[in-house]
Amino acid sequence: MKVLRSLVFYAGYFLALLISGLVLLPLAPFVPLFTRFRLLNLYNRFIVGWFAVSCGVRYHVSGRDNVPEGPCVVLANHQSEWETLFLQLIKVPVCTVLKRELLKLPVFGWGLRLIKPIALDRSRPSRAMRMVLEQGKQRLSEGLSVLIFPEGTRVPPGQRRRYNKSGVVIACRAGVPVLPVAHNAGEHWPGRHWVKKPGDVHVVVGEPIATQGRSTDEVLVEVERWIEAQLREISAVPRPAEEDEASKVPA
Repeated sequence: MKVLRSLVFYAGYFLALLISGLVLLPLAPFVPLFTRFRLLNLYNRFIVGWFAVSCGVRYHVSGRDNVPEGPCVVLANHQSEWETLFLQLIKVPVCTVLKRELLKLPVFGWGLRLIKPIALDRSRPSRAMRMVLEQGKQRLSEGLSVLIFPEGTRVPPGQRRRYNKSGVVIACRAGVPVLPVAHNAGEHWPGRHWVKKPGDVHVVVGEPIATQGRSTDEVLVEVERWIEAQLREISAVPRPAEEDEASKVPA
């Protein structure tokens, strides 16, 4: 049944991608930037909803009221493709820090280019860090929020990876809050397998974490501890002990 449901899901997934390429993308360059975000997010809304309907998934989202009105830096754990779509809907407009290769994908990558992402060349880490800091601050000054996955890559449920501090540095330098988000989407939309699993996807949006007058290390520790505490509550897959450094995926 899971295989059949997954096939049905991907039929709708690729149909939505085709329609977006034929209808949404041609319109997007001709509308104001903030309207462009909402227009292209129609694709995200469909995929998130279609995943629930076709794969037997139920969403439980708490803390929506914690989303601040002004720009912020959204930091979330990264397990699958699902959160890259869903978190675009939590805080609009938001630009995402992502790997440059995604911009080369047909249709999907073209749409990404239109919503001012911060695209990184991961083969040049020092230059990538400078781009994140420079462009992240610029996006915030333009009224956009910034979405960063501090683990840097998808990490399977039950594993850990050291958090990168770039997102916290951007927030501290700009004086905007960090919005922490935790979820268990990878248990139902696996990062490296196409078969989807029914069940409950939990998303917890935390209270904004103030950054003004605080060190980046202090804020980063608070963000990571909060996300890990939430994951221990919502995850069906056991989390590694915080002090168990051997269980962390190397950065």
